[in-house]
Amino acid sequence: MTSEQIGTLFTLMLQYAVPTMKIFAYTLIFSIPLGMVVAMLKMCRIKPISWLTNLYILIMRGTPLLLQLIVAQYSVPYIVKSDICPAFLRDLLGGIDIRSESYTFNMMLIAFVLNYAAYFAEIFRGGIEAIPKGQYEAADALGFGRVQTFFRIILPQVIKRVVPACSNEIITLIKDTSLASAIPYMEIMYIAKKQVPTYASLLPLFMAGLFYFAFAMILTLLFGFIEKKLNYYK
Repeated sequence: MTSEQIGTLFTLMLQYAVPTMKIFAYTLIFSIPLGMVVAMLKMCRIKPISWLTNLYILIMRGTPLLLQLIVAQYSVPYIVKSDICPAFLRDLLGGIDIRSESYTFNMMLIAFVLNYAAYFAEIFRGGIEAIPKGQYEAADALGFGRVQTFFRIILPQVIKRVVPACSNEIITLIKDTSLASAIPYMEIMYIAKKQVPTYASLLPLFMAGLFYFAFAMILTLLFGFIEKKLNYYK
């Protein structure tokens, strides 16, 4: 490949890095708060709620993300055609254009968020349960309410404890965005695979790999900085 072709390919990859970062950003925005909610539900004393939460986490963590993406993308037509589908749901879903880019993105985002929320939930649960019970008792003795205790005493310590585990998941997420190419959704890996026969070379795939590596390196440095800033809790 000539330097001009490499430059053209790099520009194309840079253009499709925007959809990749869009998946990454939206997944984080929704999955982290949802993960905290799921963690709370799992620790709930009402057994049916904790059992259902455990089942959700088990399914999300026990099946491949790629499979979840495919199910999310292609499940609507099967639901609409099903005999057990209620009429109102059939009318609601029947007008959806499954070939539209917005549908593809929304269903893909649902799969990503539900998957990563399950992982974040387990991380948050472990962080919360690692806090000694004596701290809750001390806060109660000082007159703190449950909400005050959680947000002013427990949560800052939980954040410090879960940052390393969360950083691993977030770095994995930037690489997992490549699975969106199977839907297909036009992001870096999708366009790289499309360019392989055009250039009769594997270089587009290697260039895509460099983009993911650069993103992962930036996140690694960022979380290293955050961990150092949180060292005052030691």
